Amino acid sequence: MARTVSIGKQWFEDLRAHNCFYVDKTSFIGNWWRAQDDITLICRPRRFGKTLTLDMVRCFLSMKYAGRGEELFGGLAVWDDAPMRALQGTMPIVYLSFADCKADTLDEIIMLARFKLSAAVREYSYLLESPRVSQADRAFLALASRDDMDDTTARTSLQRLCRALYAHHGIKPVVLLDEYDTTMQEAWLGGFWDGMASFVRGLFNATFKTNPDLGRALLTGITRVASESVFSDLNNPNVVTVTTPQYETAFGFTEDEVGAALDEFGMADRLPLVKEWYDGYSFGDVPGMYNPWSITHLLDRGRIDLYWTNSSSNALVSNLVRSSSPALKEDFEALLDDRTVCKSLTEEVDFRSLEVSPSAIWSLLLATGYLRVDSMEGDVPPRTLGLRLTNQEVRLMFDGLVRKWFANRDDSWSEFCRSLAAGDRRGMTRYLSDLAPDVMSSFDSGTKPSKDSQPERFWHGMVLGLLVEMRGTHRLTSNRESGYGRYDVALVPRDPSAQGPTGEAHVIEFKVVDSCDGEKTLQDAVSSAHAQIQAKAYDAGLIEAGVDPTRIHHWGIAFQGKDVLVG
Repeated sequence: MARTVSIGKQWFEDLRAHNCFYVDKTSFIGNWWRAQDDITLICRPRRFGKTLTLDMVRCFLSMKYAGRGEELFGGLAVWDDAPMRALQGTMPIVYLSFADCKADTLDEIIMLARFKLSAAVREYSYLLESPRVSQADRAFLALASRDDMDDTTARTSLQRLCRALYAHHGIKPVVLLDEYDTTMQEAWLGGFWDGMASFVRGLFNATFKTNPDLGRALLTGITRVASESVFSDLNNPNVVTVTTPQYETAFGFTEDEVGAALDEFGMADRLPLVKEWYDGYSFGDVPGMYNPWSITHLLDRGRIDLYWTNSSSNALVSNLVRSSSPALKEDFEALLDDRTVCKSLTEEVDFRSLEVSPSAIWSLLLATGYLRVDSMEGDVPPRTLGLRLTNQEVRLMFDGLVRKWFANRDDSWSEFCRSLAAGDRRGMTRYLSDLAPDVMSSFDSGTKPSKDSQPERFWHGMVLGLLVEMRGTHRLTSNRESGYGRYDVALVPRDPSAQGPTGEAHVIEFKVVDSCDGEKTLQDAVSSAHAQIQAKAYDAGLIEAGVDPTRIHHWGIAFQGKDVLVG
């Protein structure tokens, strides 16, 4: 009888306890342990079992699972490995995931990261009473176990936790960090890269570089973030990307594994069609790997379909596509025509130069699983890679994404205008944030409003200049009466019936953070701008001009000194 397929269950203990469908990947534990690498970073596309693998390692090594080896791992490859079997349940493990550390502001995302760190410390609350742990470390851990700890405490929290665990157990702990790069992707999208990079760099250097009490570390993510961004001066971490000949079959399913699964579920005759749809991923020197997310959904539902759903990684690529050259469309058309595109690239992603690096999009498309490596030339990076779409599922999904990315694109528009048209507040924030230091002085931008609203006028004029290039499709108006007041800026479509962004209208209100009005943060000011648009019915004039009310977008642009937030 076929096992039950559990969709979305990503905890190893749950899968084994309920005898759910599971492809044995436990040999990875022995392979990784014997490699003796102090720090290992493994990059794989989304939905390829990174979280499950990391939890599998935790269940095998953690002291909390001592005595449960036969129950959890009996019949699996690692349990037949006698030297590894002796290690089961013998080590302190520090586990955390940044997968859901997603927010629109730097303060919010660091707060979420602090929550993760404090939870990791609280898991070992018994250390607060341990006589083997120094009084200073016990006092520090008491602070680090609080969600409201300061950023300095947060940066060194894992380092001090490792020291306390080593002091108490006499065994250096293993640190497991899942989706390490989520915060960095969110920071780039949200326009607060420098602040986030500073926090993560401090955390990683304390945890992985200057930490003599660390046993080993295993990190997973999608992208290989540039070393100088977050792993500054780290001593030789082993970085495993999709082209690295190591751990190739640990993530994803081989054809033999897929064939066995189809046979178990009575679908053995469908292997050729399944191969066309879900095969094609290549890791290291091993081609023909299958997407496990799609395969498990196929086994559960019994039909071929698009299962590899969209994720935040698409937003990252989408932003780059909108700011890229028109020639990119020709390359995408070649891919959709099942042709190979040759590109010289490195798999390391430097987020600070994404928009000026021609290879950035290709590095991201490869890392996120849209492309496979068909050929490789060169012994050292940057290598010339022959890239193709991975399989039929990716081809159909990619076709839909490309149509969406380019359908409403006007290549005469700047990134700011394209972001506005796409409803991308993060792109607008990032553009203005990057522009601010170069074109304005503190006097221009101001830190608080003056009687004649000089800072607001400066930003008003700046944004008006950026929007001028949309005058071919929109009427650009400023300080016009509408409803019960005067809006700051409005973009009225010349043809309100037009499809896509050329038929959309926009009302923009500017706000300087003013604590006298109760606005203490940029978000407060954005909210105030939206409230003013609503209260004074600024839409009235646009509706009279024939614009459908559902196609009018409200924007609040708040600023404080050289800091900007668009909402």
